[in-house]
Amino acid sequence: MNIKILALDQGTTSSRAIVFDKQGRKISSSSNDFPQYTPRESWVEHDAWEIWESQITAARNALSEISDEKESIAAIGITNQRETTILWDKNSGQPVCRAVVWQCRRSTAICETLRNDGYEELIQKTTGLKLDPYFSGTKLKWLLDETPGLREKAERGEILFGTVDSWLLWNLTGGKVHATDVSNASRTMLMNLETGQWDDEMLRILDIPRKILPEIRPSMGYFGETDPSIFGFSIPITGIAGDQHAALFGHRAFEAGDVKNTYGTGCFMLMNVGDKPVYSSGGLLSTVAWGINGKRTYALEGSVFMAGALLNWLIDNLGLVKNAKEIDRLAEEVEDNGGVYLVPAYQGLGTPWWSTRARGTLSGLTRASTKAHVCRAYLESIAYRSKDVIDVMIADSGYKLKHMNVDGGVTNSEILMKFQAGLLNIPVIRPSSVEATVLGAALMAALGAGLWDSLEDIKGIGGSETVFKPDMKADKRDKLYSGWLEIVRKIT
Repeated sequence: MNIKILALDQGTTSSRAIVFDKQGRKISSSSNDFPQYTPRESWVEHDAWEIWESQITAARNALSEISDEKESIAAIGITNQRETTILWDKNSGQPVCRAVVWQCRRSTAICETLRNDGYEELIQKTTGLKLDPYFSGTKLKWLLDETPGLREKAERGEILFGTVDSWLLWNLTGGKVHATDVSNASRTMLMNLETGQWDDEMLRILDIPRKILPEIRPSMGYFGETDPSIFGFSIPITGIAGDQHAALFGHRAFEAGDVKNTYGTGCFMLMNVGDKPVYSSGGLLSTVAWGINGKRTYALEGSVFMAGALLNWLIDNLGLVKNAKEIDRLAEEVEDNGGVYLVPAYQGLGTPWWSTRARGTLSGLTRASTKAHVCRAYLESIAYRSKDVIDVMIADSGYKLKHMNVDGGVTNSEILMKFQAGLLNIPVIRPSSVEATVLGAALMAALGAGLWDSLEDIKGIGGSETVFKPDMKADKRDKLYSGWLEIVRKIT
């Protein structure tokens, strides 16, 4: 019976499960969508039970496709939406409030107070992160401050905090393990980037009781075993990483200077910078890519809050198109954007602008503008935002990029990938399977379970790839990007 790995990919809008063999080939898969809740402007919430139920259903469905061989599953890997903040009762396991999603901006006022009190530089130096509502720490503080009775329960040790990986791990192990991995912990604004441990000063500044926090562990290694009641037998959990870190790993970006860009709900670019953190002066985040065998690999990250999520806006809010294929078809009907730019600042602008007050802008419309121009502007906006990030990444790291690895559902757009390569003037490499995130979780679990001995052993795993070569003239590239910058500077 061939050894297999079950990888769980808990995302912002859906939960997936994929069974891989040892060579990284997909054997079976399942996916479930679940709702988001937006009770106020700029607030985004999930129901933690709906996250769990959608994920465990996906896992069971994926295993049912290999029912005769399901006991060949040697390990589970988990990858997850990051920064989303969950609190649950330590004894009952019940969530005590809705999960506050990474996109939620409710803790903006807390960030402004911390900035006015002079903590911004200390926070970046300690955690590698910008002072922004994006991260878990200020979301957690908001919940403890604003939910009646919750802080008192936290101080008595009656509730537990976790990002989505911790919540899944707790439930998978039947409440036996409260832990997280170093990559997810590095996104909370509570972990010291240099030590890889919870930082006393950050806990003091944000007034977070240490006793509610999970144990920080390496990304690869033994976390625990699933409760036998869940799948009918126990499976070791041996790999955990935040989704963007897992994608970097899935691309086998093991050398300093390697870069990947994931085009999903948001758009996230990570660069491997080696075994020491690089602190950005240009608005990038310093983060832990993964931890293995007592060592940490670091990364620089640029965050774009809106990418594929814009598609839902075009479909549901504007009724402009019915699906992604229609966007591509319309965008290819016009030679260029006709002077139309769409700036996707629906929840502020991330790297390198970090403007929480910026709002979405559709600019350059004339009587000649059509919905084809708007569709093209939508696709181009993703490429422009990626260039915003990569230009700073090159400057901060000192690495000159030879190519960019890409993954995520939005990379299925051929016109976007061609435009991205032209705008960056480097090849864009898309693997035959754009499942780099969940593949990364599977490979981490395989290493953590000892199925592979080293990173070298898995470098050659993977199928074919498509290379999009740059073919845009320099003057056109400069003109287009200058037009973009002009609009962005007006709203930030």
